[in-house]
Amino acid sequence: MAEERFKTLAEFYPFYLTEHSDATCRKLHFAGTSLVFAILILAIVTGKWWLCWFIPVAGYGFAWVGHFFYEQNKPATFKYPFWSLISDFKMYFDLLLGRLPFDPAKK
Repeated sequence: MAEERFKTLAEFYPFYLTEHSDATCRKLHFAGTSLVFAILILAIVTGKWWLCWFIPVAGYGFAWVGHFFYEQNKPATFKYPFWSLISDFKMYFDLLLGRLPFDPAKK
């Protein structure tokens, strides 16, 4: 098993943000994660649990378009799936609450 370079979220998150330095990529991540929450809420409210099959499509679909076409890098989730999932939600709420800019160039 490959040794992980990061031991804590505090160590990983700054690296994660460098992998998301393009404004369009961040916006696509935000849109995808928003859809994840919307699908989950819709599934809970309607009891249509089959909708949950669309959660990874929405979440990863938007994110991977951002990485492959705008960041032009491989998603961190390929190498660090656990830290990336947590960091995606952290980045989402940091963007939502204004603690992180959508466009890193406009800090």
